[in-house]
Amino acid sequence: MEFNNLSKKTNEYKELKEKPQRHYPPTKGSLKAKEPNPVNNSTLSDDDNRGRVAIFIDGLNLFHAALQLGIEIDYVKLLCRLTKSSRLLRAFFYTGMDSGNEKQQGFLLWMRRNGYRVVTKDMSVVVDNYKRPNLNVEIAVDMITLAPYYDTAILVSGDGDLSYAVNAVSRIGARVEVIGLQTTTSDSEARSRNYLIDVADEFIDFDSMKQHIQKDSCIGYSYRTPSNY
Repeated sequence: MEFNNLSKKTNEYKELKEKPQRHYPPTKGSLKAKEPNPVNNSTLSDDDNRGRVAIFIDGLNLFHAALQLGIEIDYVKLLCRLTKSSRLLRAFFYTGMDSGNEKQQGFLLWMRRNGYRVVTKDMSVVVDNYKRPNLNVEIAVDMITLAPYYDTAILVSGDGDLSYAVNAVSRIGARVEVIGLQTTTSDSEARSRNYLIDVADEFIDFDSMKQHIQKDSCIGYSYRTPSNY
């Protein structure tokens, strides 16, 4: 990420600080700095104490968690479940993007039109294998930059590399809820998850949410390709 882009992004938030706040659904709107809030010991169900929430979803991590649980995610249900009755500031979805995959392009367009701010990074091909796109820098920068404007951050990821960003946001004064998969397939994944658990205010097992966010078998979505629009 270039420093010029980061500086431009930071200045944008500063300029929006004095403008009136908009509520859900999140659109291209203004942000307002949060009011001082007492320390909370709330959980995902204690909506009254969560204040304004900002959601940061590691798309690849979420995909692997859903694959391991054997479910297909309904992203409308997911957004409603994470937000509940709290005031949503922003909902970010971070993912690698294959510019030649029209089905994926259609899915991302659908996500943008259904309440998500989609942040993508092109996938690079190395010896006929896709290299996993890492968007931890983008997630960390957005979490820290937006911290003055939300009371609770909801991070959907099990990547321990984000633990420093979570700790930094906590020091600023925001509460952080981490949602990940408790059951992992390797010791390294377990250690990575535990880094996040140690610095988060609360860890929520993704398995406990699956019945609330999985797609109904009788309902199908048509993620039309950009050419169809």
